[in-house]
Amino acid sequence: MTTSEKVSNYINKHPKWEAALTLLRGLLNKSELTEEVKWGAPAYTLNGKIVIGLAGFKNHAAIWFHQGVFLKDTAGKLLNAQEGKTKALRQWRIEKEDTIEPTIVTKYIEEAIANSKAGKEVKKARTKKVVIPTELTEAFKNNPPLKHSFDTLTPGKQREYAEYISEAKREATKQSRLEKITPMIQQGVGLHDKYKNC
Repeated sequence: MTTSEKVSNYINKHPKWEAALTLLRGLLNKSELTEEVKWGAPAYTLNGKIVIGLAGFKNHAAIWFHQGVFLKDTAGKLLNAQEGKTKALRQWRIEKEDTIEPTIVTKYIEEAIANSKAGKEVKKARTKKVVIPTELTEAFKNNPPLKHSFDTLTPGKQREYAEYISEAKREATKQSRLEKITPMIQQGVGLHDKYKNC
């Protein structure tokens, strides 16, 4: 399935926001950004870095600016969806009664691209090293493709899986958890990804 088919399918799964997401997608595809799918949702990248994302939720649709903290926000549209947690990401929420002004959205897109080219980004603090539990190490020895899949995950997702196994007290629980997460690791998804698209 091509990227454009995946994005179309994503939009089709959010019929309530289909018109808004289709309009935003059209504006993004007029820019120099590359349309991709990351974490199960449309993402628009420049030189491999996500600049903007689209999402449909229960009560609103959103256009995400991954380094939105640097945008001037002249129209006063941006908000920090997780105050105190999110440093760079900013979200423009679109609700049912909202009218999307293409010229305003395009200005935000152009500014986000210019900021990305200028290298404006909030640097992530160094994360602590992922400690791989023995059970996972053994599984990697017996299943080299699993190790490869695990290595392609982000450090955060790797840590979630490692801690999920380590936190179990009983050996039987560790083994049942390992059986549960093996197909998820092979699919390249995070332990909590299914809750992130709510």
